[in-house]
Amino acid sequence: MTSLLDDVRTSADWIASALDSSGYQADFSPGSLRDVERFMTERSNSGAAVEGGLLAAGLGARLFGVGCYVGETIGLSLGGAWEADDTDPAGELNVSLRLASGSVIWPVQRVVKRFQNGPEDSLTAYAVFLGLDVPVG
Repeated sequence: MTSLLDDVRTSADWIASALDSSGYQADFSPGSLRDVERFMTERSNSGAAVEGGLLAAGLGARLFGVGCYVGETIGLSLGGAWEADDTDPAGELNVSLRLASGSVIWPVQRVVKRFQNGPEDSLTAYAVFLGLDVPVG
């Protein structure tokens, strides 16, 4: 059995490959978060997966993967380390990233909020707020 920390990187790489093969840039660069935002816009509609889209099956695992991707991208740019509690029944939702600044963020929770609420919980705006330089356009 793997630990949540092992699952984080594996899931981030897995979803990056899925995004890339579906025409979205997923290279863990700050600019790739624009494509993750576009993916969420195109594949979900305020709490519902678009029928036949990449979120239509395996929703929990895929949202976890997107959250891990977002966290890895932020952590690579700002510095940080993942924290997880393998005994937490909601551990996948509660994995956190402690940034080099000392701030703690919960990227998987943020992706779930984006899925549920739509663009008002923009992932790119979240990253910019945290200090990432996400190129426009």
